[in-house]
Amino acid sequence: MPARSGTLARAVTGWAFALPFAALFLVFTAGPVVASLAMSVTDIRSADLLDPLGVNVVAFDNYARLFADPKFVQAAVNTAVFVVVGVPLTMALALLVALGLNSGLVRFRTLFRVGYYLPVVTSIVAISVVWRFLLQPDSGLFNELLGLVGIDGPSWLDDRPFALPTLIVMAAWRNLGFAMVIFLAGLQAIPKDLYEAATIDGARTLARLRYLTVPMLRPTMLFVAVITTIGYVQFFEEPFVMTQGGPLDSTLSLAYHTYNQFGFGNYGYASAMGYVLFVVVVLLSIAWFRLLRNTHEQ
Repeated sequence: MPARSGTLARAVTGWAFALPFAALFLVFTAGPVVASLAMSVTDIRSADLLDPLGVNVVAFDNYARLFADPKFVQAAVNTAVFVVVGVPLTMALALLVALGLNSGLVRFRTLFRVGYYLPVVTSIVAISVVWRFLLQPDSGLFNELLGLVGIDGPSWLDDRPFALPTLIVMAAWRNLGFAMVIFLAGLQAIPKDLYEAATIDGARTLARLRYLTVPMLRPTMLFVAVITTIGYVQFFEEPFVMTQGGPLDSTLSLAYHTYNQFGFGNYGYASAMGYVLFVVVVLLSIAWFRLLRNTHEQ
């Protein structure tokens, strides 16, 4: 009996400590998730908040409407381009920087690490505003520098061919610091004995990179790829601050389009968009796991 009462007391104590988190999770996370899932199969709009009984269940009509909506298709294409180009670009730049810091720079490594990581902890809104001024067609720093060599710079954010690539470059610059720190930690975890043995066997720099560094970095690359992909699929602040989705919806993202639909009061339609975005994130994460998992697990 004393043992049983002691176990019960520990269980009650544990649940007492867990109860605040559980209550907050149910109210602010699980509850909204379930509510948005229910909304996605209804025609609820902002006007229906005063008359909830007037809401009709439309099953999967909202999801069917999505793929017949040219604006949604354009947003999906923009997001796909942003992810397909931006994620490999960010990872490649971050790996190059990490390799440089790991191999050739010792004395000021911490300084450069902080410098590359600083944009990550800086507000994306502040960064977007600064870049917007730098990219001004008449007085922006980039076009001023191009003018010094006789090149008439374009209107980076107002010309359709340049708007989305410009946002991709800015996102890669901002996010390479996070990936660089992770890659640098992964590189420093690789035993130096392996590199010494490979050098003795005659392996050159590119061979060591291809057959030693990259295979040993697979778990690190998987983590960076998944985290970066999740962030890029949901990119929102850049077009919101810099282009408002223009010109001609060329920088409209799925997250920004979903935000707009909520603002227009199309709650059911916007909820369906949110769940499509969720499914995309899950599928891309699974794809990265299958692509970058360790060879012995395949």
